[in-house]
Amino acid sequence: MALICGASGLTAMNLSIPADRSALVLVDYQLRLLPMIHGGAQALTQGIRLGRIAHELGVPVLGTEQNPRGLGPNDETLRALCRHTMSKMHFDACEDGLLELLRSVRDPAPGDVVVAGCEAHVCLLQTALGLLRAGFRVWVVADACGSRRISNHELAMQRLRQAGAQIVSFEMVAFEWLHSCEHPRFKTVLPQLKGD
Repeated sequence: MALICGASGLTAMNLSIPADRSALVLVDYQLRLLPMIHGGAQALTQGIRLGRIAHELGVPVLGTEQNPRGLGPNDETLRALCRHTMSKMHFDACEDGLLELLRSVRDPAPGDVVVAGCEAHVCLLQTALGLLRAGFRVWVVADACGSRRISNHELAMQRLRQAGAQIVSFEMVAFEWLHSCEHPRFKTVLPQLKGD
């Protein structure tokens, strides 16, 4: 089968996001940072909804916090959805242990990592690039990401796409993880899909 997107390893046979091979990484939804983020409340809401759906479907959820002494912890609701929240000082969480954490959450380790968070053009971008370098397929949830300036968010999505990440929406991820309305957890997840 011909390669559709060389950098990400996507072929016609594996264009979807498989829940049973995925992990979710929620990057730096921190209390002192969010008020400065353009659309920060929406990004946080989408991050929480993603975390809840992942939890329901058995997708491991990890969080990161950039210099939490300076920027505070992640939002409490979001933090409670994470199996583990790692503190970091590098903008790329892979340099502070994210790769090792990802390899420990599933057996076999996840091949696909869904990523969302702040700031899109700094920590989110550098973490996603680190994951790509490590050989993961990376899915960036654009509507669950934020930057202080909307132009930086747009540039980050553009650059990530060029680097081989797939840019997706919250609903794309949720419905691809479910795969069918006959999924046994569909009715449980439905309120998150409706925004209830």
